[in-house]
Amino acid sequence: MLGRTARLCDDRPVIPLVLVLTGVVALAAGTLLLRRLGPGARIGRIIAATPVVAVARAREIAIAGRSRYVGVGGRIDAEEEFLDENERPLVLRRSRLELRSPRGWTTVTSSREQKPFEIAGGIERLAVDADVLDDGLVVLTRESVGTAGEIPDLVPEGTPAGTPARLRIEILSTVDHALVLGVPVDDPERGPMLTAGLGRPLVLTTLEPAEAMRLLAHGRQGTTRMVTGLLAAGAVAIAAGVAWAVVDAVI
Repeated sequence: MLGRTARLCDDRPVIPLVLVLTGVVALAAGTLLLRRLGPGARIGRIIAATPVVAVARAREIAIAGRSRYVGVGGRIDAEEEFLDENERPLVLRRSRLELRSPRGWTTVTSSREQKPFEIAGGIERLAVDADVLDDGLVVLTRESVGTAGEIPDLVPEGTPAGTPARLRIEILSTVDHALVLGVPVDDPERGPMLTAGLGRPLVLTTLEPAEAMRLLAHGRQGTTRMVTGLLAAGAVAIAAGVAWAVVDAVI
């Protein structure tokens, strides 16, 4: 009886369960915070994790009909461009007027101009499906900040004059080099092309990957570090709990 009582009081089987449950809670908390970071956090993870291939290799993948999400680096090229007020040859310009609310910045109006363009590497070229390029556009943004009272004709009627407002302009030029991430497909009209797919958006950045990820995390570094810590701690706790349970079962 004494031996059986000692076994019932043995807390060794409980420890692995506690570790696993702690890990699950940490992973859940990290995932919840990650979702609150918005699409920028996801774009940053995609940039960090996607393998980069040559333009020629991406064309081969498209022609072969393989479903792969890859990155392709090269210069922006286009048969037709349009000039901005500074005489720069552009293939895309996106402007957004935003108002500040308690939940953050909200887009009031937006406009977009674009021309078909490609990513080029040496003599090889690959079309880019710019029509589906949205949150995945990561470039340096020109920004003008003021209040709604300064632009009454551009904001909704009844907007308080003191509401913070900003105009954000993103451009893509044929003088830029870019990294484009997407799925190579063989388009009937444009030939091999990069587009969104496999549950991931089309991403284009004119910045170095590390700089692009810093830009996407701007103002949220503390939360990003917390998310990283929670996900790492959760994974370690679960692994330790499972390992402990296996060892305890063998012994």
